[in-house]
Amino acid sequence: MTFKDLALEPPILKALEKQGYTKPTPIQEQAIPILLKGHDLLGVAQTGTGKTAAFGIPILNHLIKDGNSGQGQRKIKALVVTPTRELAIQIAENFTAYSQFTNLRNTVIFGGVKQAKQVASLRQGVDILVATPGRLLDLMSQGFISFRDLKYVVLDEADQMLDMGFVNDVKKIIAKLPAKRQSLFFSATMPKTIVELSQKMLGEFERVTIKPEQATAEKVEQGVFFVSKSNKPKLLIHLLEQRKNDSVLLFSRTKHGANRIVKTLEKAQIKSAAIHGNKSQTMRQKALSAFKDGSLKVLVATDIAARGIDVDDLALVINYDLPNVAETYVHRIGRTGRANASGIALSFCMGDERPYLKDIEKLIKQQVPRMGEHPFMEGADMVDGSLAKKPQSRSNNRNRPSNKNRNNNRYRNRN
Repeated sequence: MTFKDLALEPPILKALEKQGYTKPTPIQEQAIPILLKGHDLLGVAQTGTGKTAAFGIPILNHLIKDGNSGQGQRKIKALVVTPTRELAIQIAENFTAYSQFTNLRNTVIFGGVKQAKQVASLRQGVDILVATPGRLLDLMSQGFISFRDLKYVVLDEADQMLDMGFVNDVKKIIAKLPAKRQSLFFSATMPKTIVELSQKMLGEFERVTIKPEQATAEKVEQGVFFVSKSNKPKLLIHLLEQRKNDSVLLFSRTKHGANRIVKTLEKAQIKSAAIHGNKSQTMRQKALSAFKDGSLKVLVATDIAARGIDVDDLALVINYDLPNVAETYVHRIGRTGRANASGIALSFCMGDERPYLKDIEKLIKQQVPRMGEHPFMEGADMVDGSLAKKPQSRSNNRNRPSNKNRNNNRYRNRN
């Protein structure tokens, strides 16, 4: 199936072609036809599956067909609520890209910055509003936002809303929406509280589920290094020095850990930046913009802050700390190997992180290939009674995972 088979409006097809998109991802292929028919949708899918386009394309298609192309004072016809500022900005950028050959306007509102510019944009009139819950409620209470003409509403990353304590805010927002609307609800997981929230928001709905192991992406080559805590920084520098021209996204389990990684890399003359909740919105946006345009090659992120990162040609994801929730691993590695690109996801595993690795492998139903010997094996945990095996070399491919043994040569840089 191609996007042309979905009977989309010509301006959207033109925009998708310009972006280089021809074939929909599984969630897009399943969700778009349902949404074009006007049905409510419950989508269970991880980051990196193409959710934004899955809901953005049908909404734009409806707005074009409805004739809402900017005549007269614009009214908010579509609302997308998402948990983080970074993700809100990313979604708005995608709407802008997909609607570039239309007259439709979108804007994004989020906390952490002064509201004046956001209010000015709203006063000019917008067709699509992307918002985080707190700032949305603030501006609603001040009378700057009316949903009288709203037809389409999306709640994205609902499980993350729960984790960040936004569920009550979301319930307040839902209560203010018109009863007659098309509702879209997306979540990576479906705990009881999220199921109850979806029931409040959706009418009769259809469900699309993209399983985590599908989202892990066949195009992502995975590998794990067994390494002691004290040798993690050395191994990281070693890997980054081999890949100086690649964009690398590093994951830390904590904010303080992310800051420590940046300082370690700075001492090794490797430029990097961290994004997490303790950074100001301005600093986070500056780091994200530099990473996207390629002037910054290494970005260190915590999981919540990383929700809005969507970078073309992201070559490598490194899990400096293994996540203690297996599903988070799938979220992380879904950042690379998107669309038609291939990618690599490498993980560092200390002895006390072995249970996390076991949970990950159980979830994705496969063993993460062991990367074998490397220059910093001292103190590394034993694997099944022996050191991890050496990966098989592939021509012109450095640090790519494989399960096969290869002589007794030590892991080293290859040209």
